[in-house]
Amino acid sequence: MPHSDAAVSLPAPEPEEPAYVIAASPSQIESTPRTLKHDDTFAVFDAHGDAVPGHASNHGLFHRDTRHLSLFFLTIDGARPLLLSSTVRDDNATLACDLTNPDLPGRGEGGALLHDLIHIRRARFLFRSACRECLSVRNFDVAPRTVEIGLDFAADFADLFEVRGATRARRGTRADPQVEAGRVRLAYRGLDDKVRETTISFEPAPSQLSADRALYRIRLAPGETFAIYVEVCCEPGTGRPSAHRGFREGLINARRELRARMARRASVTSSNNHFNEGMRRASSDLNMLITETPEGPYPYAGVPWFSTVFGRDALITGFETLWMDPAIAKGVLSHLAANQAQDFDGEADAEPGKILHEVRFGEMAEVGEVPFRRYYGSVDSTPLFVMLAGAYFERTGDLATARTLWPAVTAALQWIADHGDRDGDGFVEYGRRRADGLVNQGWKDSFDSIFHADGTLARGPIALVEVQGYAYAAWRAGALLARALGEGHLSAAWHARAERLRAAFDAAFFDDELGTYVLALDGEKRPCRVRASNAGHALFSGIAMPHRAPAVAQALMSGAFFSGWGVRTLAVGEARFNPMSYHNGSVWPHDTAVIALGLAQYGFRAEAARLFEGLFRASVYFDLRRIPELFCGFARQRSQGPVAYPVACTPQAWAAAAPLAMLQAALGLGFDISEGTVVFDRPVLPSFLDTLDLRDITLGDGALDIRVDRGAGGSTSLSVLARRGDVGLKVEL
Repeated sequence: MPHSDAAVSLPAPEPEEPAYVIAASPSQIESTPRTLKHDDTFAVFDAHGDAVPGHASNHGLFHRDTRHLSLFFLTIDGARPLLLSSTVRDDNATLACDLTNPDLPGRGEGGALLHDLIHIRRARFLFRSACRECLSVRNFDVAPRTVEIGLDFAADFADLFEVRGATRARRGTRADPQVEAGRVRLAYRGLDDKVRETTISFEPAPSQLSADRALYRIRLAPGETFAIYVEVCCEPGTGRPSAHRGFREGLINARRELRARMARRASVTSSNNHFNEGMRRASSDLNMLITETPEGPYPYAGVPWFSTVFGRDALITGFETLWMDPAIAKGVLSHLAANQAQDFDGEADAEPGKILHEVRFGEMAEVGEVPFRRYYGSVDSTPLFVMLAGAYFERTGDLATARTLWPAVTAALQWIADHGDRDGDGFVEYGRRRADGLVNQGWKDSFDSIFHADGTLARGPIALVEVQGYAYAAWRAGALLARALGEGHLSAAWHARAERLRAAFDAAFFDDELGTYVLALDGEKRPCRVRASNAGHALFSGIAMPHRAPAVAQALMSGAFFSGWGVRTLAVGEARFNPMSYHNGSVWPHDTAVIALGLAQYGFRAEAARLFEGLFRASVYFDLRRIPELFCGFARQRSQGPVAYPVACTPQAWAAAAPLAMLQAALGLGFDISEGTVVFDRPVLPSFLDTLDLRDITLGDGALDIRVDRGAGGSTSLSVLARRGDVGLKVEL
């Protein structure tokens, strides 16, 4: 997502054989993917429910960065079925595809089979390293029908980076397929000497089964239904003796797990049904992306390319969801603390106290073909970690967790002071340690994202504007935690250090002519005099002097930045501005949300609500109301939706959580642990909401249900619908 491997320079893929097509189909493969995920397993299918190989195809079933199923293709009498509908349930538990037959010659009795007489329903979900499907075939003809249902399958065991286009000089070896009654086992031994295997089970057993195809010959009486259960397991020993039983029990357990996550989270409903759909999808996407780690729930960054631990992304997601589900922030902090760097490792860009950037489990990472096996090459994860630790304590008052995190917090602050400040000037800089590591290590990690006004790329070590703000907030958060844990001398020292950094930052980064903060300082301390959205993060962190905030807010809300849908990453007119670029003019929903939180912090609540309205208007155009990782930065046009970015991840954790953060910003929603109150500071409801209900907003052992109404002239009123426990409401109008 600016994710590390998003910016990796990979060789162009070699031309491939023509895409595998079993039979001509009247309809083309839909471009909108259908994605599922559970823990370390995710899948990308087309709208038919198929995984179709081809040039640059990302279809398939993936487990721990390896593709375990590269082909999964359904036919009826040798032809591809016609698509009726395809949807992922609102809770993301299952993918449902409704299909029917095209005109077919027919087999045996009944003669030619006219279209739309055989209905095929595919219901599929992922759970515990396996993909499970129930495929039901029903005859709606008035005569008996005999049909052949074929399922072609293959496992290429490609590394995720191969799927993205990397070429490899060598690969491991495939084992001979093992075909048993109703089961096929495919296996591959990688260059890392690990065996990865895929077991595909069918119940009932097919009429014919080979190493790459299952074929069912089915005779159906009028109105009769025949069910086929398929189980694809990515880990040895995870399959069930019965695919049918595995489907039934797995679905029950998967839905139970989703309900448990939803139960601990505040909910949002409103007078706007489109908004309600979007909020349900956002919450469901977060549920899907969350993976249970030994330390707690952790939101993986996004599907398909970033379904793994990313430090920065999860930390930002933790901020965005803190008001409604602090357990996410706790899980993120605990997992990152457990994996904090302890030693120097130039190959991993690791230094003592540094927080993880990325983890990969695939073969290419294991053998060092890519540097991301356990990679620490981000400059902002470490200060964001401390910043979130302080915010989590302010939100919950959880002193036990603060005490547990304390060693990691102090180590992170030590990194900021020592290794983060490479030249001793008080600012935090970055520069890669290994030749193929990330050139840029902030959230905009494309090779061309940090540059001077004339477009010349900046040379490091580079001090980014937003990172100085994160460092400032980290010192303040450290001071807060130190005071709570009885370390008064450290609290005073760190608070003073934060104020020194703030003064130095104002002198070095604010540019009166630009009317905002510069993007960065290069290795020679020359300012990159570029108007970028990064400056808005200075409001989010609180490092901006109060008298600077109006100018920054005005710049960000101008037409050069605000597209009508969201804030562009780069202002129109800058040398490298391109609305179709990854980081130089596109709109990233999480970036807009962070800016909205910053605007609200400095009192620009109406501006935050305007950004919220823009992103909501954009969301109604996205499939399933699912907000993508990014979209193009073209200006909003009447009766037209936003322009999509072609390879944006969806769902994406910090994009899914963006409307949650923007709602908090518009409402001025906060918490006062000392007084036991939920606080609304000058709340504003955007124009698309008349009434908003917030339920189960927790504070300590209590909870509130609150209604917010927008009256005439935009005035806002609040009322308590229900109260559980000793928790109060404070409203500042």
